[in-house]
Amino acid sequence: MHGESRHLCFCPLKGVIDVISKKWALLIINALGNRGKLRFNGLMKELNGISPKTLSDTLKELQAEGLVIRESFAEIPPRVEYSLTQDGIELRKAIIPVLKWAATREEVNKERCAPTYRRIPAHKIETSHKK
Repeated sequence: MHGESRHLCFCPLKGVIDVISKKWALLIINALGNRGKLRFNGLMKELNGISPKTLSDTLKELQAEGLVIRESFAEIPPRVEYSLTQDGIELRKAIIPVLKWAATREEVNKERCAPTYRRIPAHKIETSHKK
């Protein structure tokens, strides 16, 4: 670490933490990471239980933070697809080691994962997404 600072500042995390600490944000990021691109109803299906308003609001926040791209197509009927930005992809990759660490703490986490949560497709991480 010659010439590099040994100190990191938490300030750059503030906006990201505010967004990803919301209930559905990481599951949305993971669903998009698992599938590549999804339309709104596809995300609703992946998240099984999220309200349309919550999904819409969370997607807007993830877009504002530069983690999700919203792509509109000039078609009839209109089509909109969501995908991760490069930052979103990198964030998802960074979260995987934290999830693996948390999974090793079985005695602590055994009862934290509700059965209904386990049925959400976005609850599982896939290493390669389907197209």
